[in-house]
Amino acid sequence: MQRNIKSMIGFAMAATDGEIGKVDEFYFDDETWTIRYLIVKTGGWLLERKVLISPAALKEPDWENESFPVNLTKDQVKHSPDIDTEMPVSRQQELTLYNHYQWPYGNVNSIGFYGGMGMLGMMESRLPFEEAIALLRHEKESSDPHLRSMSEIKGYRIHATDGEIGEVSDLMVDENWKISALVVDTGHWFPGKKVLVSPTWITELSWGSSSVNVNVSKEAVKNSPELLT
Repeated sequence: MQRNIKSMIGFAMAATDGEIGKVDEFYFDDETWTIRYLIVKTGGWLLERKVLISPAALKEPDWENESFPVNLTKDQVKHSPDIDTEMPVSRQQELTLYNHYQWPYGNVNSIGFYGGMGMLGMMESRLPFEEAIALLRHEKESSDPHLRSMSEIKGYRIHATDGEIGEVSDLMVDENWKISALVVDTGHWFPGKKVLVSPTWITELSWGSSSVNVNVSKEAVKNSPELLT
């Protein structure tokens, strides 16, 4: 089943011993097009702190009650590494976070935190923490250039092979937290419609110019699945 990201903002995050807070944002990888983190605003019990929770921690979502149960305790969240979500997240911060929660994190190499494996591969592999840190020392311990937020891509202009078709208004994800489509508001070109654009169509994503190029025509996009609201 596919869900749109916007509809999950505000979902409660439920630890094994009480509510942690509300989902405030999503971070995704723009190479694997996979959700990497849910950003949770904790509320008063943790001084309105925002924490990063990996989908690896999620149990079966409670869609009816708009809740994401996780296999974590409030104490684990309370003592997790304090990462400023308003700043770029470094790879070493991610490793520290994964080590704290004992989440699997796979290979750390020059092509990305998950080594290009995606969420499923990441969940099946775990390097010793010391080995992962040693690998990082041979690289730039900078922020991961492929870690992006939903709010960052919202409003990006979509360019087909023969012209502009609209702007990104949302993302669709499947049960494995893989982004299956960008939701595009077509505006005046195709009034009142929102269509789905597959990440596999993307030839270039420019964060500098806030634009996305796809290798299909406007007519092909017009005939792509329409989002029913």
